[in-house]
Amino acid sequence: MKPLVTISAAYGAGGSLVGPRLADRLGVPFLDRAIPVSVADQLETPREGLTRKELPRDTFRRWLPRFAPPVRLFSAGAIETDPAAMSEQQFRDATERVLHEYAEAGAVILGRAAAVVLRDQPGALHVRLDGPADSRIGQAMVVLGVDRPTAERELMIADRARETYVQRWYGVDPHDPRCYDLIIDSTRINVDGCVEVIAAAASTRAR
Repeated sequence: MKPLVTISAAYGAGGSLVGPRLADRLGVPFLDRAIPVSVADQLETPREGLTRKELPRDTFRRWLPRFAPPVRLFSAGAIETDPAAMSEQQFRDATERVLHEYAEAGAVILGRAAAVVLRDQPGALHVRLDGPADSRIGQAMVVLGVDRPTAERELMIADRARETYVQRWYGVDPHDPRCYDLIIDSTRINVDGCVEVIAAAASTRAR
């Protein structure tokens, strides 16, 4: 059985660094930017109509009206399309189908509530990367090259948006430890260390 790892990562926790390296280490695909293209195929939506947002604009307008423009809400790989192109339920269903399809062959999946969607997938390892807010702010400043006010603002926006995404669609608190097999303070353990710990756990879980 190929390893399957889902990663839920708070802002500044390094999910976009750990995920690809872990996938290379395990020899499986990394799903982040790849998901929107696959979703477009599922919905027969032109790929050129997809850009970097997580949900259709009409969805954002309904339940994230107080947030910054959607493009700033999520990490790389989020998508946007014409609101008329798909409904919220269509997008959710297509995303879940893609997650299940890739899960069957093994993958490292960042975000998209994958720990919830794939909670019953045999052999899956569900990981949460987190840490104290101030530590994540400091780490984001180094990794992303932003100043403290920017990192503080992005943390508030991104964390709240990701929490709302999981709660809105699945009624789950992403901070609930029962959602995960492994929780790591990735502000105290560096990227290489996180990769090694997760890889060891994933190999054991797959067996």
